[in-house]
Amino acid sequence: MNEEEKKLLSEAIDKMNEGLDTFIGFYNDSEEDKALIEFSDETVETIEKAIEVYGKDEVTSKINTIIKEVLSFLPNKKG
Repeated sequence: MNEEEKKLLSEAIDKMNEGLDTFIGFYNDSEEDKALIEFSDETVETIEKAIEVYGKDEVTSKINTIIKEVLSFLPNKKG
C-alpha cells in the first residue's frame, strides 16, 4: 500500500467515524429522559437558587450525600 492509498484509507476511516458519531448522537437524542424523582416546583426553585450561589457540582454532591443518608435507614429488603 503506497502513501496515497494510506491517506485515502485514513480519510475514509475518519468519515466512517464521523458518521458513526452522528448515528450515536441521533440515538442518544431519541431516548426519552426519565426523572427518577419528580421534585415540587418549590424544591426546584430552591435547588436552582443553591446552584446560582454554590455551583452545580457542589449542590449535586450535597443532594447525593443527603439522599444516600436518608435512604440508608431503609430496611434491607431481600426476596
